[in-house]
Amino acid sequence: MAAIAVAAVLFVAALSSDLYNATSPPQLSWHVVLRKVYSIVAFTLVGYLFERAAAERGYATRAFAATLAVAVYSGAIEVGQFFAGSHEGLVWNAIDVVCGAVGGAIGTLAMRRVAGQRAAGASR
Repeated sequence: MAAIAVAAVLFVAALSSDLYNATSPPQLSWHVVLRKVYSIVAFTLVGYLFERAAAERGYATRAFAATLAVAVYSGAIEVGQFFAGSHEGLVWNAIDVVCGAVGGAIGTLAMRRVAGQRAAGASR
């Protein structure tokens, strides 16, 4: 449930141009880098929660499949932003989806590491 709630909140936040401008003011020369870092961090959280939700339900996902699921979610955000009036081009959309995939992979691998450490601790 946490994965869905976080994904929904982040989806709505990603469509807010006011939030976009508040968190990475265009007057900063490095605002694009800042946005990409935020994006990777947010998608890391989504990937972690996605993998945790799958594990809690007994689903064994492959890291690639979990990463792909987060990339698809990132793509859905790009479509939502397009309909909300974003004027980014396809290249920036693709870069954003790659950032989503990178974050998803980091989150998925982090969850697996945490789960592995818990399992190792429980078996002692």
